[in-house]
This record gives sequence, structure tokens and C-alpha cells, in this order.
Amino acid sequence: MITGTVVDSGGYPVAGLLLGTYGVGPDTAAALLIAAGDNPERPGTRASFAALCGVSPIEASSGRTQRHRLNRGGDRQANCALHTIVLSRLRRDQRTRDYVQRRTAEGKTRREAIRCLKRYVAREIHQLITRSPSATAPMAA
Repeated sequence: MITGTVVDSGGYPVAGLLLGTYGVGPDTAAALLIAAGDNPERPGTRASFAALCGVSPIEASSGRTQRHRLNRGGDRQANCALHTIVLSRLRRDQRTRDYVQRRTAEGKTRREAIRCLKRYVAREIHQLITRSPSATAPMAA
């Protein structure tokens, strides 16, 4: 059992923010926090966090075909956690379903749409992990 609380540079718990995000459960939050490491500033940019989680796009074009694939490197547990979040959102969140439907109408495959969603979720998680302490300071009543 893990004890203690992961806090950001302002002393506010990060795990509570992650658990408040749609589709994020305790296991996925733990996997993403482990991937981020002890230092919340470690993944400096959204792109570096995406690469750390293995969801940064890599060009896989050939001839006239322009497409991307997911990075095979990175933390596989974090990638699995992002995949779990995306699948839970696909089951329950209408905005996510609409997004996949729009992307498939544009000619992308469902797999490519899920790749894009993973990158979007990684961006969202990175923002929560590295947010500024002044933006999340508790408001005086």
C-alpha cells in the first residue's frame, strides 16, 4: 500500500486533481504519477511528457501517404493508463464519441483517432501535474 501524498511545488495534492478528471481512476493516476516522477517539473513541456508516456507521434509516411503512428518508446504503464482513460471516455463521454466520429468522417481510422485522443489526454494530464501553484491556491471563504 502506498502511503503519503504527492504534492506539486505549491504543496497541493496532485492525485486529487487527477482523480477528478473524467476517466481517471486510482490505478491510472498512480501509473501517470509514477511516470512523471518525484519532480513535477521533470516533464518540462507537453511534448516531452507525451514522449515520456509513449504517445508522441512519429511520422510513418510512405510515398504519397502521409500518416503518423505512436512512439513505441516511453513508459508502457503510462501508455496503458492513457489508453484506459481514452477507452473509458469512449464508452461514456459523448464529446469523445463525437470527436472519433468526426475524425473517421475525415478519413482517419479509429486507431488513428484513438492515437490523437491519447495525445490530447496526455496534454491534459501534463497541465494538471505541472500547473502553477497560484492557479490552484484555495480560495478564501
